Amino acid sequence: MNSDFNNKTVIITGASAGVGAATARTFASLGANLVLVARGQEALDKITEELASITSVINIAMDINDASANESLLIKAAQAFGTVDVLINNAGFHQRGEVALNQANDLAKMVDINLRAPIQLSCLMLPYLQKAGGGAIVNVGSLAGRTPLQGAATYAATKAGLRAFTYSLADELQNTGIYVGLVSPGPIDTGFIMSEIDKVEDIVFSQPMSSAQQVADAIVSVARGEKTEISLPKVSGWLTTVSYLFPKLRRALRPALYRKGRKMKEQYKQHNTKSS
Repeated sequence: MNSDFNNKTVIITGASAGVGAATARTFASLGANLVLVARGQEALDKITEELASITSVINIAMDINDASANESLLIKAAQAFGTVDVLINNAGFHQRGEVALNQANDLAKMVDINLRAPIQLSCLMLPYLQKAGGGAIVNVGSLAGRTPLQGAATYAATKAGLRAFTYSLADELQNTGIYVGLVSPGPIDTGFIMSEIDKVEDIVFSQPMSSAQQVADAIVSVARGEKTEISLPKVSGWLTTVSYLFPKLRRALRPALYRKGRKMKEQYKQHNTKSS
């Protein structure tokens, strides 16, 4: 067992399902103490009970939009385990559809959960990491944050902002022993996408699907300081870079990507129907 996280304290937001739960299981297998955060107590209790036989774990049901709750979270984590070493900003919210078809408050909620809260938590985390003599902050971004995405303008904006914040903070903390980075996945085979598959833009499915475990493994790699950013899959990361740098090419490729994505979406829906 790789013991680089043995007895380190890891806070994971959005930890009750999907990528968050996979990340919790992975850090548990590496000997980390876990602080699991999500809104729903019942789901948190379930993953906590699963992992309690493997490692020390507490859970805190809370809303990361609550500034005072975020301060309390870090205090409780430090009280429980002595130090706080890693923060995984994984919680996210996506109100799908074009801007004109959405309510302004829902778009603002996306900004709060996907961008404001991770920035606030990261800032609050720094004194704990400095006291510990190092550690890591890992933000879960998206390929949508690497290139404009029609039908997900606000979501893409929040993830682009989170990416810019990550790189800037990483530069500020160079040579301090505090690693800052992000994982930028495309579509992931979790309920975040699959439970709302009809609402998801067809173009999203033009890229290969990753598993929650693949994203969790990438999060651990970034927390180790191995890379500042990992895009999943790698070829999609290259594609987003090209599409960002050459917007005319992006617009020219869009119809073909929509056709491919529409075809793949139907295949996923058929597979889900057969599995259920």
